[in-house]
Amino acid sequence: MEVATQSAATDLGGRIIKVNHAGEHGAIAIYTGQILLARLTAPRLVDELREFRSHEQRHRAIFGAELERRGRRRCRSYWLCGMGGFVLGAVTGLCGSAAISATTTAVESVVLRHLVHQLEVLQGHDPAAVAAISSIVAEEQQHHDQALEHVQAGTFWPRVLGPIVSSSTEAVIWLGMRL
Repeated sequence: MEVATQSAATDLGGRIIKVNHAGEHGAIAIYTGQILLARLTAPRLVDELREFRSHEQRHRAIFGAELERRGRRRCRSYWLCGMGGFVLGAVTGLCGSAAISATTTAVESVVLRHLVHQLEVLQGHDPAAVAAISSIVAEEQQHHDQALEHVQAGTFWPRVLGPIVSSSTEAVIWLGMRL
């Protein structure tokens, strides 16, 4: 029974790593789209967005290496995350700094909630997945907190984008876990 439970947890860990890998690809695409247009609409955020994108590239590499170690292919939602992320990034980049910050805050809120849950579920069952996930949490929290500093409570973009981006992020994660 213990072996079956361990195998199921490792399989779950593998699925989680696949979805996290695709999500990091989506995050890179969001920041790429935002950087492209923020040069015109929010130039003061460009360096921060580049820093965040470099973190996400490292996160994707961590999850990619873990997928390779496990002999698993990337998630079927990988390209969907990239295309959707770029469109979201470009649209919010066009709308300026408030939209960019509201998007980052919403995405990272969902991501952080999922990462914490993943760590709870996998703790003691899949040490490699726990190590990979744990290695990125602090930077994801940093992205959330820095973006939140730019968000002005009660303004238009956080009220409009927050629920849309949060529910879209949840939907992509849900879909990724089932593909």
